[in-house]
Amino acid sequence: MIRAVVCDFGGVLTSPLVGSFMKFQEHSGVSLEQLGAAMAKLAEESDGQHPLFALEKGELSEAEFLRRLEDALGGDVSLEGFGERYFEHLHPNEEMIGEMRRLRERGLRMALLTNNVREWEPLWRAKLPDIDEIFEVIVDSAFVGMRKPEPGIYELTVERLGDGVAAADCLFVDDIEANCEMATELGMTAVHFRDAAQAIAEIEAAVSS
Repeated sequence: MIRAVVCDFGGVLTSPLVGSFMKFQEHSGVSLEQLGAAMAKLAEESDGQHPLFALEKGELSEAEFLRRLEDALGGDVSLEGFGERYFEHLHPNEEMIGEMRRLRERGLRMALLTNNVREWEPLWRAKLPDIDEIFEVIVDSAFVGMRKPEPGIYELTVERLGDGVAAADCLFVDDIEANCEMATELGMTAVHFRDAAQAIAEIEAAVSS
């Protein structure tokens, strides 16, 4: 029986992340291909350590990350205000938020597990003003030094749910397949989010069985 739900933030409780990146591309003139190439260059310079992963684990500040990215892009590219522009075009997914609220009202334990950036916490929380009413546990990668799909961050989330909740009692919802695969490997039931209708149907089937 499912006793708890562990849900992702970006791309599940919000509009797709790619939409925000496309708006960033329009504003900055930096294509997604250029951005990807710059990230790859930084990773190569750091012995394969992806700078975004370090940022999401709180090992790198946003300012330092953006400075390194600007250098890798070359020219007169400025990424100042990147976070604000990114979140400006990220919108709440009301269908999924409503589903999470209904699950909480039905007595399920609720946790939010997000890969995020320390400096962006006020921005993403502003998108979901009632987040603390829905989720009793919030685990943000930037504050715990781990990120999905590292096993430890899932285990920490289950531990914080307490009350004897085990991984096998949890339903995990995420839009990244690799994150879902790790959840399954750890014993959770996983729903790979592709759209609200599909995800809600799979969630309801899982919690009702």
